[in-house]
Amino acid sequence: MVLAAIVAIGGLTGCEPGTNYIALGDSYTAGPLILDQTGDPLGCLRSDHNYPALTKPRIRVTGFRDMSCSGAQTRDMWNPQGVDPGGPNPAQLSAVDGAAKVVTLQIGGNDIGFSDIIKTCALQNPFGSGCTSDYVHDGRDELSEKIAATAPKIDAVVAEIKRKAPQANVFLIGYPTLVPQSGNGCYPLVPVLAKDVPYLRAKTVELNGMIAARAAAAGVNYIDLYGPSAGHDFCASTSNKWVEGIIPTSVAAPVHPNAKGMENFATIVSAAINAKVTE
Repeated sequence: MVLAAIVAIGGLTGCEPGTNYIALGDSYTAGPLILDQTGDPLGCLRSDHNYPALTKPRIRVTGFRDMSCSGAQTRDMWNPQGVDPGGPNPAQLSAVDGAAKVVTLQIGGNDIGFSDIIKTCALQNPFGSGCTSDYVHDGRDELSEKIAATAPKIDAVVAEIKRKAPQANVFLIGYPTLVPQSGNGCYPLVPVLAKDVPYLRAKTVELNGMIAARAAAAGVNYIDLYGPSAGHDFCASTSNKWVEGIIPTSVAAPVHPNAKGMENFATIVSAAINAKVTE
C-alpha cells in the first residue's frame, strides 16, 4: 500500500462518553487509501468514509469508536498492532465494554492471507500452470486448512466480545465478491488466469461459509456481503465495481473495497443492524 496516495487527512469521531457502536476489523473494514484518511494511527489506513463511519448515522446509537486497522488478524483483537507510521493501534477489543450496544466484526481474511494470495495469483506466467497447485498438492488444500484453523480464533474473539459487552448486538460480517461469481475472470484486465478463477472463487465462498457458521454457533448475527456484491467484483466496469483489481481505477488499495463499495456496504450493514436493533 502506498502512503503517498493519501492526499488528505481528516477527522473521525473517537471514543465518546456512552460509546455504543464499536467497529472491529481489518482493511476491508478500514478502507485503505479511501479519502479522507483519519490518521489515527496513520498506518492503519482507516478512512472516515468506510462502512462503519457511514453506518453510524443510520443506526440507533449515540457514540462510535472505529478500531479497524489494515493488516489486522484475530490476534490483534487482544494485542496492540504495530503499524508504520504512527502506530501502534491499540488492541481492538480494548474499546469494547458494557456500554456497547452494537459491535461489528470483520476478520479472518488476513489470517489466511487472502489478499496476498490473489496478488500472487495475478503474477503467474500466462503460459504456466497457474497458482492453484501452489495451494492444492499432496492430497491437501492449504487454504482450506487455514480457513479451518481460523474458525476457533473467531470463536474466541466473539466469546470475548460477549463477555465484555453482554448486552451488545454482535454482527459478524463476511467478505464481498472479489473474482466474478461466474465465468473465468477478465484476463488480462485483472491478470488472474482463467484456470485459477474457480479455485479463488471457491475459497472466498468457503471463507464466508466458515464465518457464517461461527456466527450461527455463537448465536450472533451474520451479514452477507458476498451475495449483494455479485456483479460488482474487480472485473466490473469502473462505474460498477465495489472492489478494485490489481491496478486500482479509483483511490483505493489494490484488491480492496473502493468508496462506492463502502457506500453500498454501509447500506447493507445498517439495514441488517436496524432489523435487529429497534430502540
